[in-house]
Amino acid sequence: MTKSETVLWRKLKGTQLGYKFRRQCGIEKYIVDFYCPKVKLVIEVDGITHDEEAVAIRDAEREEYLVSLGLKVIRFSSNDVLKNLDSVVESIFNTCKELDV
Repeated sequence: MTKSETVLWRKLKGTQLGYKFRRQCGIEKYIVDFYCPKVKLVIEVDGITHDEEAVAIRDAEREEYLVSLGLKVIRFSSNDVLKNLDSVVESIFNTCKELDV
C-alpha cells in the first residue's frame, strides 16, 4: 500500500465508521483499494500517475465496469487523503450512510 492508502486504512479498518471495509480486495478481474460489501462501495486512492492520459483512460474503463456490477465508486487523490483526511473520512461515512438503505 502507498502512504496515503496506509493512512486511510488506519481510519477504515475494523468497523471504526460502523462499516466493515476490505483492503486490496479482488472484485472479478480488478483489485480495488478498499471495498465495503454491505453498501457495495469501492474507494480508490489515486496517486500522481493517475493524471496521465493512458492511466485515466484505464481508470474510466475500470470504473465503468465496476459500476456495471452495481457498485458505487468514489475516488480521492493521495494528496487529499494526506492533507484533508478528516474530510475524506467524513465523505466516505456520508456515502456509506446514503447507500445503506
